[in-house]
Amino acid sequence: MPDTVYLSPPDVGPREEEFLVAALRSGWAAPVGPDLDLFEVELARRTGVCHAVAVSSGTAALHLALLHLGVGPGDLVAVPTLTFAATANAVVYTGAEPIFVDCDPDTGNVDVELLGRLLERLGPRVRAVLPVDLFGRCADYTRLLPLCTAHGVPVVEDAAEALGAVHAGRPAGSFGAAGVLSFNGNKIITTSGGGALLTDDPDFAARVRYLATQARAPVPHYEHADIGYNYRLSNLLAALGRAQLSRLDEMVARRRALRDRYAKLLAPVPGVRILGDGDDGANCWLTAVVVDPERAGWHAAQLAAHLAARDIETRPVWKPMHLQPVFAGAGAWLTGAAERLFATGLTLPSGSALRPDQVGRVLDAVTDFLGGVR
Repeated sequence: MPDTVYLSPPDVGPREEEFLVAALRSGWAAPVGPDLDLFEVELARRTGVCHAVAVSSGTAALHLALLHLGVGPGDLVAVPTLTFAATANAVVYTGAEPIFVDCDPDTGNVDVELLGRLLERLGPRVRAVLPVDLFGRCADYTRLLPLCTAHGVPVVEDAAEALGAVHAGRPAGSFGAAGVLSFNGNKIITTSGGGALLTDDPDFAARVRYLATQARAPVPHYEHADIGYNYRLSNLLAALGRAQLSRLDEMVARRRALRDRYAKLLAPVPGVRILGDGDDGANCWLTAVVVDPERAGWHAAQLAAHLAARDIETRPVWKPMHLQPVFAGAGAWLTGAAERLFATGLTLPSGSALRPDQVGRVLDAVTDFLGGVR
């Protein structure tokens, strides 16, 4: 039986092994160490910011960013409804409430015009905006940042899916007061689990690093004036991240090449499009197709079932946060775009670790499906 083709498996090999073994042999198996320091320097350099703080997850980085901005009970934080739950969960950790904003139907990223109307209406109650760079495609920061600046609302860029992407010549993670990355096992690069906060503000970075290290005061004994968190990334995982980061360009190139093959295969098919197609700055973390069943004559779920029968993993696009039972009572500004994408979108295998024979299996399976429904 053929092996499973996963959506976005970790892409690790000899270089990662070399860096991990070197870190182990150095004796720095503790939570901090030279690889952690170097990983932060290399991340900052790669993303064009002055400071990076490596932490245990992207969720932790979002939480710390909001805490530094003073977000708390009684506040609202604008969050795209089309995202993973972590974006909204981090808001709840602070005691604040997420208010969900619908998406641009062409890209899946936050609807900037709708966000503007929300800010006009709710004004000072909105303490932060958390745009998400969906599936590795930057939000429209050219329009979004001036809008938020005009309303005096700080932006924390959730670039968890977007390392290696660019917008208007700037790297993902470099927009707003801070950016956040994720190094989960299925992301562009992985540290097994992990994340980072990026910022140009030295005070922001120092405060986040302090809170992520149990808010321990710099004295010989253990002293704490604030509630802190055990959120720092370990030195060993940072070593893995350094190896991954050194290979980022090649991994992004392979994902982009696969997206282009999907686009070419599906271009002649009526009613089918690649979500956000045409953005050359995207890192193509996941390629999502959107199917208009009336024009195509079939549903995205049918393609998913066809591929699943051939041991090929797919997944619907994110279920909107305003439809999640845990956020049933949350405020939301909606147009229906995210619900339509959830009903008609499907993410296809996109990982840089996919072997040529696996890519061939996926493309052949899609071709076989299309031949059967015409």
